[in-house]
Amino acid sequence: MKIIKRKELTSAQKQEILELWNKEYPQELQYKKLSDLENYLTGLEDQRHMLLLDENDKVQGWYADFKRENERWFLVILDSEVQGRKFGARFMEMAKASHEELNGWVVSSEGYFKLNGEKYDPPLKFYKKLGFQILENVRLENQPISAIKIKWTKWINSKST
Repeated sequence: MKIIKRKELTSAQKQEILELWNKEYPQELQYKKLSDLENYLTGLEDQRHMLLLDENDKVQGWYADFKRENERWFLVILDSEVQGRKFGARFMEMAKASHEELNGWVVSSEGYFKLNGEKYDPPLKFYKKLGFQILENVRLENQPISAIKIKWTKWINSKST
């Protein structure tokens, strides 16, 4: 497995990310076609991507960060086959080395399911372990899912990173 950095994604990478997105995120967040994902990406300012590739260069994980409302936001998706093998932590270590702060939305409640019917396991514990603050009072409730904002700031976490 290797991690590569990209400013832009190829069409093939976008297609693999779409498949990964639809496989691993709650079904409420599914994109029906590639153009839906491309529209989402087009709306992101100052994008940076990292891809976790297997020995056949197939995307097994995707990290992206971008600017939104003067803050640096991120997202991470890992294939369930590689979860628990420290790849998510490696993505986040690399991101923390490049940024002063990172913000994200994390599904905050159980009860969501993946497309294959498996229960979606919210990753809040993972982000807490990495030093993210859970902003309990900042929530996304009017979307297809319920999510809570998480934030990591270098100066707050400098002793724990």
